Amino acid sequence: MKFGAVKLSAAEGVLLAHAVKAGDLRLPKGHVLTSADIAALAQAGIAEIIVAQPDRGDLLENEAAARIAAAIAPDHLRFSAAATGRVNIYSRVHGLFVATRETVDKLNRIDPAITLACLADHVPVKPGDMVATIKIIPLALAGSLVEQAETLLRTHTAFEVKPFAARNAALIATELPSLKRQVMDKTHAVLAARLRQSASQLTTERRVAHMEDAVAAAIDDLKADHDLIVVFGASAVADSDDVIPAAIRRAGGTVDHVGMPVDPGNLIVLGRVGKVPVIGAPGCARSPRENGFDWVLDRILAGEWPSPHDITGLGVGGLLKEIPTRPQPREPAAPKALRPVETVVLAAGRASRMGLGGGHKLLATFDGVPLVRRSVVTALAADIGRVIVVTGHREAEIRAALGGLPVTFVSNPDYLSGMASSLTSGLAALDQGASGMLVMLADMPGITAGDLRRLVDTFAAEGGSAVIRATAGGQRGNPVILPRQTFAAIGRLVGDVGARHIVEGCGLPVIDVELGAAARLDLDTPEQIIAAGGILEE
Repeated sequence: MKFGAVKLSAAEGVLLAHAVKAGDLRLPKGHVLTSADIAALAQAGIAEIIVAQPDRGDLLENEAAARIAAAIAPDHLRFSAAATGRVNIYSRVHGLFVATRETVDKLNRIDPAITLACLADHVPVKPGDMVATIKIIPLALAGSLVEQAETLLRTHTAFEVKPFAARNAALIATELPSLKRQVMDKTHAVLAARLRQSASQLTTERRVAHMEDAVAAAIDDLKADHDLIVVFGASAVADSDDVIPAAIRRAGGTVDHVGMPVDPGNLIVLGRVGKVPVIGAPGCARSPRENGFDWVLDRILAGEWPSPHDITGLGVGGLLKEIPTRPQPREPAAPKALRPVETVVLAAGRASRMGLGGGHKLLATFDGVPLVRRSVVTALAADIGRVIVVTGHREAEIRAALGGLPVTFVSNPDYLSGMASSLTSGLAALDQGASGMLVMLADMPGITAGDLRRLVDTFAAEGGSAVIRATAGGQRGNPVILPRQTFAAIGRLVGDVGARHIVEGCGLPVIDVELGAAARLDLDTPEQIIAAGGILEE
């Protein structure tokens, strides 16, 4: 391809090397000049222009990118149309992104004009997540280079997405006097949340003494009806002959590996009884934060079996503290509207601060309208997307108070466990394409439809890749918009916690929007409701 200045009179049919603006005329880089363009440029006083002239056998950037992308096996992948020399590639499924560094490197070393960037190897992905992007650097390049890239990608796998397969899992938890029962309860909830990401279910829990024979008996009893067994020891594994690995062998199984160079997650045990994987989980897996247990579990759920060689090769990148979600390259096509933000109104709690006989605060009336209806009407009036209402305590009455409103109801039978269950229930009801979840408390009468629109407008201005938080006098408040990048972490929440630690630890920008006192005015006691002008109902 030849690159340089030519007389305007000789430029018909060539490519613009740079964007050109002349009066009202705007021509983008890569535009093929027509006779009409040349006439308009001449009228604007332009006599010479910088162009790129393809050589014989060259392919324009979009055709080159499209052909290279078409050589990739399309299983479980979606490809964008080529634009400005780029094709973006997305996952169609929940699964594990697996990359082959040798093939990716070979492609990128064919010629600097051809580039392929992708996610790190063995990263879990959701439908719609971008996993790779192909970019052609010049406006045109030799067709022979494209043919080399096509041949490589047809004969070698650069990357793929392996779908997660649902499993029927059992939990064996060992007991010692030093381990509190509430810790074991939380362990069950956290493991169940992890498994839900692959549609797997934790169907059985067995609590046994922290002894080899007790654990072995439980494994032997559960192996026939489950295709995954996870063992949480009350005491950390200290040796390859400790209780958990010894119990796997005693149950007739084999132990493939003990320990891994990932921190947190060092003290893992990987074994099997027949074809059933048995994972001795490290203590850090009692927390929803990412750790080495996730890395092993994800591979098993995707149909892989990590070998000792695989596990011992995880040291580089294995120091896990915070793993911020980084913004991904945007598709360089015509601007598209941001995918919808959906509102989740939390209305499931018991309102325990109302006291015995204090009535339900959400049924208190303001100017004859129940507080919960007033809040939901505000959400609907903002007209920003679907409104989902999570109900639990006194569910029938709350839903009756919302009669006739165009909302989606979600029942949270676990509302007694705290706010996390309501957040995860609302998250599960979101449309798959939602770009964010606006979390709204049902007892904040000062929030207006205009306030909600301000939050969403700010979210859109940030490209849907920031947390948007209402504030009052600089103090954090509600509502809050949680972007799509935080959904996986929200899905792992348990107990009486909100999303605060996700907001503060997700690595995304947090944009505060000052709404005034309304952002911190929630009604929790009879006195507050009366002071705000409400009338309590029984």
